[in-house]
Amino acid sequence: MGNYINIGNTGFQSVRNGEYVDKSGLIAIVNSLLFTERRFSCVSRSRRFGKSVAAKMLCAYYDQSCDSRELFADLKIAQDPSFEKHLNKYPVIYLDLTSLISAMKDEGIVNRIDTELLADISTAYADIPVEAGDDLMKYLLRVTEATKQQFIFIIDEWDAICREYAPGSEVMDRYVGWLRRMFKSIDGTRVFAAVYMTGILPIKKYQTESALNNFQEYSMVIPRRMAGFFGFTKPEVMALAEKYGADYDELEKWYDGYQIGNEKSIFNPNSVMQAIWANCCSNNWWGTSSIHAFDNCISNNFDGILDEFTKLFKGIHIIINKNRLCHYRWGKMKVKDDVLAALIHFGYLSYDRKLGECYIPNKETLGRFSSYVSSLTTCCSSALTTTAINTKQHSCKIEKLKS
Repeated sequence: MGNYINIGNTGFQSVRNGEYVDKSGLIAIVNSLLFTERRFSCVSRSRRFGKSVAAKMLCAYYDQSCDSRELFADLKIAQDPSFEKHLNKYPVIYLDLTSLISAMKDEGIVNRIDTELLADISTAYADIPVEAGDDLMKYLLRVTEATKQQFIFIIDEWDAICREYAPGSEVMDRYVGWLRRMFKSIDGTRVFAAVYMTGILPIKKYQTESALNNFQEYSMVIPRRMAGFFGFTKPEVMALAEKYGADYDELEKWYDGYQIGNEKSIFNPNSVMQAIWANCCSNNWWGTSSIHAFDNCISNNFDGILDEFTKLFKGIHIIINKNRLCHYRWGKMKVKDDVLAALIHFGYLSYDRKLGECYIPNKETLGRFSSYVSSLTTCCSSALTTTAINTKQHSCKIEKLKS
């Protein structure tokens, strides 16, 4: 067991020791991608939607250094035909970039990531020495050739560097180069049975698109087959409410409202669990600084964005240019629809794909979002404050949408 290679299943054990809603069906999808052209996956969801839990689950399932059979025996994946074939069969590299950059916040962070991974992995393969001039990929190629085993590489919050450093900065250029070296060339298919990354914004929102255009993206807007594996569905929340004697109608009002792909009713999972443990509903989701990336756009009323926010706070759905969902770049907003698109990916707005509309999903988001906007601006402040507290009108809009 190392810091990054074969870390074991203790992370998922901790998850299973608490209340766990079975999302193990995700493993069957990843199994179907192994060794195929679609083996490179990037799942982007807003914070608190279960991305890290899923990453820990995949580590526990694939990691050859542990026996995880009991952890999965009572879960849906245990009944899948692929379960036995891939259970604990692979060397797994796990990288939590958010944790890493908090400890390495300097200009040399990318080189240090490569160096730390190389040192840790080479310790696990002590009989295969590091040679002069080796970088991580060159060493992994030699390990793969010697062992005849390919790796599973799981990266949690892969875009943490992209959100921390400006596009075109030296750190970003080095990071894009590192990603290209690891995953874009033919070497990636030789070394990795699968690569699974999570993040907030899709790859194409950063300057990394050309470096990672071989990745299949599963986003808040286009989740493909992974729609129901992040966030809680309506039946799952109803079951939790019954088990713990919680008021389902209150949970729905506060935390429902997201549409992700074909799933028309997705709840914020962290907020639901916090409310159940506290035995009351409140704002549980706002423990993140990501919203402050929009400070300048909002305080300067970029492209009249405050007019759109005023409509949203009243419960009005806003038509958004579908092209902007795909073509804007983080840090390079050109029109107000770019801001709305980013807010969808960050989870502050939801998106109705059929109607091409965005809206504030629930009471929790409405209260915090409106308070945040009001705190940044003096322009239209009275109108914003008035509409922000009108949660009853907004709830009616949500109910009409569901019906």
